[in-house]
Amino acid sequence: MQLGYFDYPAPVNEPVLSYAPGSPEKIALKKAILNLKSLTMDIPMYINGKEERTGNKIAIHPPHEIKHTLGHFHAGTKKHVDMAIDSALNARISWSNMNWESRANIFLKAADLLATKYRFEMNAATMLGQSKNAYQAEIDAACELIDFLRFNVHFLSTIYKQQPLSSPGMHNRMEWRGLEGFVLAITPFNFTAIGGNLPASAAMCGNVVVWKAANTQIYSAQLFMRILKEAGLPDGVINLVYVDGPTLGATCFTHPSFAGVHFTGSTGVFNNMWKQIGENISKYKTYPRIVGETGGKDFVLAHPSANVDAVVTALARGAFEYQGQKCSAASRAYLPKNIAEEVKTKLVKTVKSMKMGTVEDFSNFVNAVIDEKSFDNIAQYIKKAKQDKNAKILVGGKVDKRNGYFVEPTVIETTSPKYLTMCEEIFGPVLTIYTYPTNQFEKALELVDTTSKYALTGAILSQDRASIELATEKLRHAAGNFYINDKPTGAVVGQQPFGGARASGTNDKAGSMLNLYRWLSARTIKETFNPPTDYKYPFLNEA
Repeated sequence: MQLGYFDYPAPVNEPVLSYAPGSPEKIALKKAILNLKSLTMDIPMYINGKEERTGNKIAIHPPHEIKHTLGHFHAGTKKHVDMAIDSALNARISWSNMNWESRANIFLKAADLLATKYRFEMNAATMLGQSKNAYQAEIDAACELIDFLRFNVHFLSTIYKQQPLSSPGMHNRMEWRGLEGFVLAITPFNFTAIGGNLPASAAMCGNVVVWKAANTQIYSAQLFMRILKEAGLPDGVINLVYVDGPTLGATCFTHPSFAGVHFTGSTGVFNNMWKQIGENISKYKTYPRIVGETGGKDFVLAHPSANVDAVVTALARGAFEYQGQKCSAASRAYLPKNIAEEVKTKLVKTVKSMKMGTVEDFSNFVNAVIDEKSFDNIAQYIKKAKQDKNAKILVGGKVDKRNGYFVEPTVIETTSPKYLTMCEEIFGPVLTIYTYPTNQFEKALELVDTTSKYALTGAILSQDRASIELATEKLRHAAGNFYINDKPTGAVVGQQPFGGARASGTNDKAGSMLNLYRWLSARTIKETFNPPTDYKYPFLNEA
């Protein structure tokens, strides 16, 4: 029964706590870290609201302290994917028919639980499980996830108000339905907020979801699942499973009720998924929605007029926050010769001042990369740079995995604009610099645009308005998120909707209404009040 039109006005972004010395939040966060480290968690899957344990337990270790065990998760099989799909489909009708205000308030309550009761536990889980420092955890696991939940409720309520015109004698209306089937959410290790948003945004729109979190993010993912349950999410609406990718794909992508995939991860995996979906297209009840945010080879381009200290800060923060493990991280830099030496000198000094170590020591700016596979891959790139005549290590370059997966922030200088590390995604704390002739800014723009297959984020630093305008035009398709006089990272929900094109994904802009439209299926309804009773139109009369 509709008893009113309920409004959800635009929220404000969740304030970022500072964690200054002696602050209440710093004391609370350190306590939460100690508490989690004192436990060895037994982490089940969540299917149809129930905890599912298989006995096939896989240990979770902090990337920065691999000898410590945080807990174990229970790995699933095809059987559990089938169970998750069945429970989702069983819940679909009742969930999609639930009043919007009831659905909305579940996610608003989850946001409030995250902002209060679970804020420090979620941040601590992200710090320990994904090796993020306190600030990186705060802006991700707390603020961004809270913002996704609150802003998406507002965005969706705005979409629901969008209605067609009606002529005299009739009324037209638009229904914004969930998709007919289940949505598969596949989430990455690097952002707890993405891990929560991909299943939650689809579910908010009235869809049911099978959620596969990256193994290296399960420690914080399971906490968000428990928060959703506490907020009142009905059983079966979101089902969290821990299975390998091939098993998941073979089961979900061949199911007749597969309705869409919400993905963040590598370009290669996304390409393979798209191929599988295409090969099975005749099996589906409806054409599935394919939404993906994938890789990046993100750039910083400095104009000859750029402020040196601003360039250094953009590179230091953009490349090395969270060990460069952001899809948006600065990975290649183009410096004009007139300021290149000063930038490099100051950048080397800045990087040398960065402390690296465990997350428990809040003075560490850099922590560990996510796992051994990532460590080995990054180490290979650094090794090649040390041996290549076209490259030189300006700072960093040391790696050590005895106690954790530590890679020093590394700056490579190359004489070749198409050098390996200027082109390939590394996903680690490695920045490569190329110096271009001061009078060849337009050629540098062409290099930026053509060097990489990706188009996620990029930045221009300049004090010359004409060059900013030129770069904005010439690099229109080189970055889905473009930054002027700033680093290419740190998109905020509602402020900088996030996503890229080319090999960086479908550019469906998480943090805006654009993303939510992909999880809705519109139905137009026309009602005529006085229907015609004769087929003849006036034009048929000749007299």
